[in-house]
Amino acid sequence: MTITEIKNDIIEEFAMFEDWEERYQYMIDLGKTLPLIDAQYKTENNIIKGCQSKVWVHADMKNDKVIFTADSDAIITKGIIAILIRVFSNQHPKDIIDADTDFIDQIGLKEHLSPTRANGLVSMIKQLKMYAIAYQTQLN
Repeated sequence: MTITEIKNDIIEEFAMFEDWEERYQYMIDLGKTLPLIDAQYKTENNIIKGCQSKVWVHADMKNDKVIFTADSDAIITKGIIAILIRVFSNQHPKDIIDADTDFIDQIGLKEHLSPTRANGLVSMIKQLKMYAIAYQTQLN
């Protein structure tokens, strides 16, 4: 699936829920399906700076596609990173770099997060894109 197709699926999924209580529960459930980071990558180097909670992200490249794994010590944050990884994992670095994150506004996520979690969300997106830039540089 392309990034756009995945984003559209996420927008449709969130539209099914009546209120934010249900959407938070759905995010928590998504966090439970997150491809977990290997214990060896749960290091200071892989912690996303700017997040109130601890969020570890690791990236690898296989067949010119970036594969992300992650974990967090907070259930909502784990759900947020799960959504981002669902969108960006198994994609070509250039597609990740070029992708916009408008779906976050469309599902209303940013407006329903505390300011510190919203900052953490921005930090997560930046870090995922930085990995993509690093891998794209290797491909050039």
